[in-house]
Amino acid sequence: MKITLEAAAEKLLAAQKLLITAHVNPDGDAIGSTLALAAFLRGRGKEATVMIDDRLPKNLSFLPGCDKIVRPEEGRKSDAELLVILDTSLDRIGEVEKVAAGMPVLNLDHHISNDGKADFLYNDNRAATAEIVFEIVDRFGGEFTPGIAIPLYTGLATDTGFFKFSNTRPETLRAAARLLEAGVRPEKVSEALEEKPEALVRGQAAALQTMELSYGGRVAGLYLDKELAASLESTEGFIDFVRVIEGVDIAVLVKCMDENFCRVSVRSKGIDVSKVAMKFGGGGHIRAAGFSVKKPLAEAKKDVLEALGEALK
Repeated sequence: MKITLEAAAEKLLAAQKLLITAHVNPDGDAIGSTLALAAFLRGRGKEATVMIDDRLPKNLSFLPGCDKIVRPEEGRKSDAELLVILDTSLDRIGEVEKVAAGMPVLNLDHHISNDGKADFLYNDNRAATAEIVFEIVDRFGGEFTPGIAIPLYTGLATDTGFFKFSNTRPETLRAAARLLEAGVRPEKVSEALEEKPEALVRGQAAALQTMELSYGGRVAGLYLDKELAASLESTEGFIDFVRVIEGVDIAVLVKCMDENFCRVSVRSKGIDVSKVAMKFGGGGHIRAAGFSVKKPLAEAKKDVLEALGEALK
């Protein structure tokens, strides 16, 4: 059931014990929005736990509260009153769904591909889910403490490409300005996000060796086998290396996680790649989307390129 932001805030504030989660393979917006919401709710006297079913990118470990994020434990159920899903749909939270079985679900998201299966859904076309959480904090009695402001700014910055993507709106920049007024140091955030260990930089070079151009140079792809993918702590930002190539309309990263399981990220300069992602059970935005393919790398690559070729027509 779709609800208003006011109704969503009422449900958050009515619960005393909440379980907060986001999608597997979490990014800056997923982690930033969950941490900020948890900090806001704790400030209102609530018991809020952030649970993510995946390893966290090391470059986000600087965020206040990141060390308190927990992983789901097999066979364990949560006694929270409400499951709050941020930045994704119910189908992309992994094992957290089992931990929260039978719990009412409140979903706050900015993706147009949201499947709408939550009990209560607030879905709005914002630059980031962090922008939604920003408004909740701003309108419903919160203070932009460092534990809230820094994660929110990180969510806004990462989902907008540091405010250079087309999803950057005047409201996005106003929110960022408010967070700077609250004490966020943008250079500290960017330095933390951009810092990489030597092994990862070498991994980027190895990933670029897999680059292939398809459809007359309109599609640029990186195709990482299981060994290379396992050696990389993170592939965040890899896809941008090929997205900027002259003549490329769509960039794709296919990462083999297991013999029969690949994760796929797609970026475009205008073509609606969310429709491609939805064909594979994923989702996202017009210009940025993701999904999984339960096939070996070669087969996944073939299927993905066929789907992208259709999107180019």
